[in-house]
Amino acid sequence: MPFTRLKNRLLARVFTALPSLAARWGRGLDSNISDIPWTEPQKPLREAVMALVTTGGVHLKTQLPFNMDDHNGDPSFREIPADTSADLLTITHDYYDHRDADKDLNLVFPLQRLQELVKSAALGALHTPVYSLMGHIDGPHLNILQEETAPTIARKLADAKVDYALLVPA
Repeated sequence: MPFTRLKNRLLARVFTALPSLAARWGRGLDSNISDIPWTEPQKPLREAVMALVTTGGVHLKTQLPFNMDDHNGDPSFREIPADTSADLLTITHDYYDHRDADKDLNLVFPLQRLQELVKSAALGALHTPVYSLMGHIDGPHLNILQEETAPTIARKLADAKVDYALLVPA
């Protein structure tokens, strides 16, 4: 395993063990997020179509893994069918400690829980596909994420008339 990947995994474990250190590091990040719009829910969940979007680096084992060799992250996304079983999925993301998520993928990708909500009629439907990205995007890739990746996913969800999107950060 390349040194950069080992370093990233070590840092993820240190930040998990020392959350105050992670918070201090996070305050130093450049963020240009302005007002985030909020809209009150208009439809009961039992009638709604929900999309799932994770930044946990989850993907089908048969899909191209996220690029861990680029220290700025990978601004691409993966589409995963909503009826996929957990044993067909994996995580390729070195910028957080995902040992617990490796044991229970629902921590960062609650696909099974959403499937259960649909089955129990508490949720109308789950949009397919579900979307997965990497949560660590930096430098020149931030523009790609903001100007290309996120708008592409948003357009797909709008075209499908999805009512709500559940964003699960990792």
